[in-house]
Amino acid sequence: MSMEHPEKQKNAVKSVVDQVMDGIISQIIDGTLHPGDKLPTEMELCKQFGAGRNSVREAVKKLQAYGILYIKRADGTFVSENYNQKMLDPMLYSIILQKNSWQEFVELRSVIDIGTLNIIIQRKDIASFLPDLYRTFGELSAEMHSPEPSVDKVLELDSQFHTQIANAAQNPMLATITEYITRLTLPSRLETTRKVLAKGEAEIERFVELHRQLLSVIERRQVDEIAATVQDHYIFWKK
Repeated sequence: MSMEHPEKQKNAVKSVVDQVMDGIISQIIDGTLHPGDKLPTEMELCKQFGAGRNSVREAVKKLQAYGILYIKRADGTFVSENYNQKMLDPMLYSIILQKNSWQEFVELRSVIDIGTLNIIIQRKDIASFLPDLYRTFGELSAEMHSPEPSVDKVLELDSQFHTQIANAAQNPMLATITEYITRLTLPSRLETTRKVLAKGEAEIERFVELHRQLLSVIERRQVDEIAATVQDHYIFWKK
């Protein structure tokens, strides 16, 4: 009697686990399971998906780690009622691991930035967050124009500026994605900041002006200027 290679067995188990995960997620999407609903018992899930106990347990464990399911001790496993940052982690980790094309990543950031600005411009209470955004911009400009600007401080203020813009969209998923992009682009932004500061006043003023343009687009609700302004903002951003 021939025995299956251990690696093939391992891959087969993974495949079943993925099928169970997809099945549970599909039921949440189509409304069979609602936020707050209790998950069927382990035996019921085994029967539903034609899977063994180990595969079902592993699938549920992964969905818990992603924030999609949670456990109430003595009560069972339930579908999460609220958005959790962990829900986006698998997608974002895959982006990190597949950074093969820098141009594709730039395009992804561009789409997110353009979409975020479109959402912000539709807000009726723009005046509620503009003062803080202008304050951060002022600190960024002052640091860059100081006699001995700090690369780390400029980078910190630049990140704060873009984080405030993302938060102004009042969408936690967008804020999470922007946070990851900020972290992923740290090496290139650090290099960019050093180059800008090293080139002197003209380049510094150009960098500051691009941030001022973003503020202007938001304050004046210039929808038609969003795409061009975002693309201009990337002029320094090189890998």
